[in-house]
Amino acid sequence: MTSPTPGTARPSSGSPPSGQGRGRKPFVRTVSKTGWWLKHPRYMRYMSREVTCIFIGAFALLMLCAVERLSKGQAAYESFMATLQQPLGVVGLLLVLAFALHNATSWFNVTPKALPVQIGEAFLAGKYIVGAHYAVWIVATLVVVFFAGVL
Repeated sequence: MTSPTPGTARPSSGSPPSGQGRGRKPFVRTVSKTGWWLKHPRYMRYMSREVTCIFIGAFALLMLCAVERLSKGQAAYESFMATLQQPLGVVGLLLVLAFALHNATSWFNVTPKALPVQIGEAFLAGKYIVGAHYAVWIVATLVVVFFAGVL
């Protein structure tokens, strides 16, 4: 490295020499505020799972309304149930069921990545974790159906 000649200042290490670097602009990637999740299938799966929560929340509110009507008496509850048995109510409940099934299955399938089970030095294969979730789901469903008097 050569030493500066007397009378000239050496540029500081933090700033570029005069005349260089002033015309450059940093690269800024533009990201769509509404459609970013449409660019990759993984993002689409994530957003589909997140959107289903809206319908599951709406169903939870519907169940709170059912409990409120039940507290007002048998006539109020029966009118509420008659409303749900209308074609629009049945379609809405089937839509919520479809979204609940999608939400549950997508969470079951992602569980091995979110919650790996380590046994000693090795990790349990993901198919066993997913299979255990589905088995418990089936058993819980059978218990509910049994106590509901359907079986």
